[in-house]
Amino acid sequence: MAASLIVIEGVNRRYVTASGPVDALRDVSLSVDAGEFCTIIGPSGCGKSTLLGMPRPHRGPGRGGPGSPHGGHGVPGSRPLSLAHVVENIEFGLELRGVGRAERRRTATELLGPLGLRGFAEKYPRELSGGMRQRVAIGRMLAIDTPNVLMDEPFGALDEQTRMLMGEWLLEIWRQMRKTVIFVTHSLHEALALSGRVVVMTARPGRIKSVLELPLPDPRAMESAEIVALRATLWHEIREESARAMVES
Repeated sequence: MAASLIVIEGVNRRYVTASGPVDALRDVSLSVDAGEFCTIIGPSGCGKSTLLGMPRPHRGPGRGGPGSPHGGHGVPGSRPLSLAHVVENIEFGLELRGVGRAERRRTATELLGPLGLRGFAEKYPRELSGGMRQRVAIGRMLAIDTPNVLMDEPFGALDEQTRMLMGEWLLEIWRQMRKTVIFVTHSLHEALALSGRVVVMTARPGRIKSVLELPLPDPRAMESAEIVALRATLWHEIREESARAMVES
C-alpha cells in the first residue's frame, strides 16, 4: 500500500485526573509528507504518545486528514507478542482481518528475509533477543501493509548497541518500502540518524516549538561536523523544555 500524507490540525487534549484536569496537548498542527520519515522529540510528559493516538485514538477538537494517524496506520509493538511461533506472530494482524491461512502464511514467510529472521520462523519469542522480538513486532505492521507507520519509542528498552543496529535496520526497511513514518524518541542520536525532519515539542501542555530540517546525505556520517552542529542546535531547542518538565514533575 502506498504511503500517504498525514495531517494533524489544531489538536488539543485534556485528561481528567484525580487532582484535576491536565492539558496534554494544545493547538498542535503538523503535516507529514507521503514517504517522509519524521521524528518527534520532547521531554517526558509532553504529549508525544498522545499525539500518535496512544493509548487510544483521539480525533478532536482538531481535524485529521485522510492520512491522519487516527486511521490507516500501523503501530508496531502496541500489542505484546503471543506465545506462538515467530511466523504466527507476524500473521497476527492478517488473521484479525480475516485473511486466509495460506495467504497470511505466504505474506509472513516472505517478510522473514527483510526482517532478518530467516531460519527463525518456528522459534518462540522467549528464544529471541530483544532486537529480534522488536523486529517481529514491526513485521506484524509490515504484513498488513498500512500506508503510515507510527512508532512510539520502539527501541527504548534495548541496549545502546542493539538500538543503533535496529535504527540502521529500520532505515533500510524504510528505503525499500517508503512508508510515511512518525517516530517518537527521547534520543537525540536517533532523531539525527534516522529522520529527514525533527519536530521539537515543548513541556506540557505539548506544543510544537520548532522544526529542524535535516537535508543530509544518505547514509549520513554521524561524526561529521554538520551532524555535530545540528546536535548542538537540537539540544539547545530541547534543553529548556526538558529542564522545565523536570521542575514541574
